[in-house]
Amino acid sequence: MSDQLLLEASENLKLLVRLTALNTMRGLPQREQISLLNQGGFSPKQIAELVGTSSNTVRVELSRSRKVKKARK
Repeated sequence: MSDQLLLEASENLKLLVRLTALNTMRGLPQREQISLLNQGGFSPKQIAELVGTSSNTVRVELSRSRKVKKARK
């Protein structure tokens, strides 16, 4: 397979994953969407793009989430 075909296939796969993630999370609160995408291995920048917010907001939410989990232990 040529490098160009591999690159196109990779980009198509990334798009498919994003669309699937968006469809799965439809209707969930933003905080839950951020948490799920983080668990799925998405970066804060990627999460921000998918959720429609800033990467700073994502980082703040992830930090809050870690603090809550730590307090529960």
